[in-house]
Amino acid sequence: MSSPLDPIVPGKTLKDGWAAIELAFGSLGRALLVLDGDLRILRASKTLNELVCASATEKALGRKITDLIHSDFFERVDDIEDFLVEEGRQAVMHCLDESSRLVSMTFVPLPLSENQEDFPARYLLVLRPAERDNRILHHALSGFGLVARSEAIIRLVRLLSSIHNSDATVLITGESGVGKEIFARAIHDHSKRMDGPFVVVNCAALPPDLLESELFGHIKGSFTGATADRIGRFEAAGEGTVFLDEIGDMPLQLQVKLLRVLQERTFERVGETRTQPMRARILAATNVDIGKAVAEGRFREDLYYRLRVIPVHIPPLRERLEDIDVLVPYLLSRVAARESRVVRAAPDVIPALKRYPWPGNVRELENALEYAFAMSEGTMLQLDAFPPEVLDPDQGRREVASHNQARPAAALGESEMSRILNALEENHWRRGPAADALGISRTTLWRKMRELGIDD
Repeated sequence: MSSPLDPIVPGKTLKDGWAAIELAFGSLGRALLVLDGDLRILRASKTLNELVCASATEKALGRKITDLIHSDFFERVDDIEDFLVEEGRQAVMHCLDESSRLVSMTFVPLPLSENQEDFPARYLLVLRPAERDNRILHHALSGFGLVARSEAIIRLVRLLSSIHNSDATVLITGESGVGKEIFARAIHDHSKRMDGPFVVVNCAALPPDLLESELFGHIKGSFTGATADRIGRFEAAGEGTVFLDEIGDMPLQLQVKLLRVLQERTFERVGETRTQPMRARILAATNVDIGKAVAEGRFREDLYYRLRVIPVHIPPLRERLEDIDVLVPYLLSRVAARESRVVRAAPDVIPALKRYPWPGNVRELENALEYAFAMSEGTMLQLDAFPPEVLDPDQGRREVASHNQARPAAALGESEMSRILNALEENHWRRGPAADALGISRTTLWRKMRELGIDD
């Protein structure tokens, strides 16, 4: 029998030839798989055990490659022959133990031979960990709309990749400004609901009555001012995704209704008795310590567990300072594109920015870069152009400590907008004193005002 895997040394068997090939690829940290025309695995090298899990080499035999690897490349089986070589493509490998990892994949069709029926090998697939390929990791992160290099974010990318086929509810936690909405959008964009709408609702930005109408919709005459029927966000999302931001600030009476939506997958518009099916997936996020809120009776425990089927925690920027190396040039390029002026950071900028603990996280970093950009001329962003508090690490640490302290009981029920408006009014709309009263920097206050549409 002749095949592309025939030994080239006289007197050696096919088994010996395969062992030599396994040894060669294994010494390079690569796993080699041989596939037939239906993309079923005929052979797998022992290095697959290291990439996937123990006994993966044996378990993989006879399976379709799509059981092991999720990639849109293999979904185009009809035109796969058009690819002579597919090299360095990022893919997600399912590890047969419910975990997953990113891999770099090289796919090579084998030339047809006269004895093809005797040996049905049609393709070679070479795999290696994406951790050893910075370019692959960069593309993987970019595909999720993320810019990072820390292991913490890489782990989250692997998690997002592994749940692409799931409809489970996800609760994203993390401090304000870490990018919870970006992660929620990445989950939606890489799910089977990606063609549907991505609908965002900020639960802290509206009073309870308006929030209920915003979520569920209402019928004409159901309350004062309801002059016409209105569909809510749950209905508008269709089979897409509803992202409930700042879910920790949702009033208790609405938490009961949301729990019913999650349990029964139905809802009614305000003032209506007709039940409608809930077809959208729900993602939620909060910067509130939900466990503490449950203990204090501010959040329903049953709703908490309904939301955190898949928990995702995004660490603060001060715990992954290596991400600043790639975030600064990326964010600067966005600012420069808006302002039509090319600017790069001076050599001493990034080391200085790493000394500041960034209580406002990535959002504060972007605001600081915008401030410095506006204060600078020419093509070099100098350190002295940044806000004074950013150049004072002690100020940042004081803000972090303030953030970690419990808020006064009187303020627990107030939305973020209410607290900011109260502080501004009490200080005659002077941002410096208002920021001090809130325990945040002026830059953070300015950013929050812009987000909430507060115009002084």
